Amino acid sequence: MESQATASPAWQQATTLKERLRMSTDEADALAMPLILLVEDEDLIREMLVDALEAAGFSTLVAADARRAVELFEDNGDEIRGLVTDINLDDGKNGWELAREAREHASDLPVVYISGASGHEWASLGVPNSLMITKPFAPAQIVVAISSLLVASDTMP
Repeated sequence: MESQATASPAWQQATTLKERLRMSTDEADALAMPLILLVEDEDLIREMLVDALEAAGFSTLVAADARRAVELFEDNGDEIRGLVTDINLDDGKNGWELAREAREHASDLPVVYISGASGHEWASLGVPNSLMITKPFAPAQIVVAISSLLVASDTMP
């Protein structure tokens, strides 16, 4: 009767506690990627922005409406580094209100607003230290906007 050798995972082969606690490169990279909460009710725009943000090195949490965004923020607020939100959302609460609510929990949270029709209201309704990108836009504009706000927030005393 032949015996079959089975390969065990690397963490089981580790001989010391230090080796077992070491993370893979992918695990370490995932922790270093800033987490962005993206709120957009249009499927195609949402998918395009997720692709662009993740290609730029961000992790994303995604919500199609403000209600879900609030839930995600309540569950992950300490890890969320930035908010990208459409203004006109389908569920009643708009992006202006959502950003103000998020800022109650994280006063320096970078916010990028996107809208096709409400850009003119940003000066009066947007939270301080936010940016407004009007539709149509290139996905790279969103990446640059949130990146700029993150750099600015990291360098503020």
